[in-house]
Amino acid sequence: MTDRENTLRSLEAAGFAVHAFTEEQQEVLQALTPHELAVLVDIKGRLDEVGPEVQAHGEIAGGALF
Repeated sequence: MTDRENTLRSLEAAGFAVHAFTEEQQEVLQALTPHELAVLVDIKGRLDEVGPEVQAHGEIAGGALF
């Protein structure tokens, strides 16, 4: 498994709906550095901690992240 595949799997494990992203968006995510990935996962985790237990998904790419 490549680092790029591991990046997407890490994002999926953190709760990102990777399958909802376009191929181009997935390519951007796959190119994240390990530090960028860690920051993104950390921010999502903190947002999840303070968000409601049930939340509708946004219809735009940003909504899929946060």
